[in-house]
This record gives sequence, structure tokens and C-alpha cells, in this order.
Amino acid sequence: MNIANLEQRDLILFDLDGTLVDSAFDLYRAMNMSLNVLELPLVTETQVRNWIGKGTSLFCQSVLMHLTGRVEPSEHQQLLDTFLEIYNAEPCVDTRPFHGIIEFLEWGRAHQKKMVCVTNKPELPARKILAELNMDHYFVDTVGGDRFEVRKPDPKPLLHCVEAFGTDVDNTLMIGDSSNDVEAARRAGIDCIVVSYGYNHGEDIQLCKPQQVVDDLTVLISK
Repeated sequence: MNIANLEQRDLILFDLDGTLVDSAFDLYRAMNMSLNVLELPLVTETQVRNWIGKGTSLFCQSVLMHLTGRVEPSEHQQLLDTFLEIYNAEPCVDTRPFHGIIEFLEWGRAHQKKMVCVTNKPELPARKILAELNMDHYFVDTVGGDRFEVRKPDPKPLLHCVEAFGTDVDNTLMIGDSSNDVEAARRAGIDCIVVSYGYNHGEDIQLCKPQQVVDDLTVLISK
């Protein structure tokens, strides 16, 4: 099965964390630095990989629930503010693009595809990561999780891109790594391919019944 149909796509939407880049270690580092500041116990990188992908607020909620068994609004806000200050200052120390990503983005640019990064990560660190990895020039926009009042799995960020770049859902493809991406695309009526190497909140990606799973995006462009 190959639902990519890349020739007919005008617009390709990409998730960031777990799809384009492996950012888990930097998120883990910044979270433990934040917990140190607040004199809370530390967490492991494996735990962080299971908690990320739903936006920073929910990430902080997951950490607090694990550490204290509850989420007090004041503690949550304190951790969120501390984490964002630390992470936004240096979001790209060890973050790197996954194998095959640059090759696929080069193909997209060579074939005049409009490409947008649509992430639940706040826009500031998302743009900073793409700039520091010299990947920002591939994208006509980066839509962060704080652009609208809702984020994936709500379809609004995806449908915004479809409208903003003058195409339709049939000519758009979503590429992600998690159930949030699959659900957002499904609700928007957009075909979606997921990568097998992503985070997906520690769950088997097959459970959300994606249309297609690939190990490497280059399989979509190889002849």
C-alpha cells in the first residue's frame, strides 16, 4: 500500500518532534533542569519519550502526576513557566533530524512542494530548532501549538494550512508519528502517513489504525 501519491500533492504537512527531529534528549535535559530548580525529583529519558508530543502543558501535567500523584494549578504553572524559560533558551543542543529527512525535504523542494511544519510544540522553540539545524528554508510556515486555541488532534491547524496555501484536502498529505497526527488528519479529511520510529506517547502506532506506516521517508521517493 502506498497512499502518498506525492505527484498529486501540492502541500505536505509535517509534525516536528518524533517525525522530523529527535528532540527527546533536549526535552529530558530541560525538564530535569527545571525540576532541579523547583527541588523536585528527576525523571528518566524513557519516561520523557512517553510523555511528549501533546504540547508543553500536558507534558508538565504528566511529569507532575508521575512525581506527586496530583496536578495543582499553581505547581503546574510554576513548572510550565520554568521549563519554557529553560527549554526556549536552548532547544537544540542534541536535537538532530532523523535519517532520511533531509533527503526527503530536498526532494520536496526540488519538486516545488509547499511544506509546512505543524507541531504541538510552542512556535518559538520549533522555529529555533529548524533554524539551528538549517532546515527552516524548506518550510513556507511553521505552525506551533500556541498559534490557535486548539492543537492536534484538533484538525484546525491542518485545515488552516490547506486554506492559507490555496489548495484542498485531496492535494494535501500529513506526515507524523503519533495518534495525534493520525486523528487530526482523519478529522480534516487529509491522507496521513506515519513513521515507525517516532514517540507516540509510548503506545504502538498501529493501535490508531494509520493508513500507512514507513520506516524511513525516503521509501516514498525511491524508484
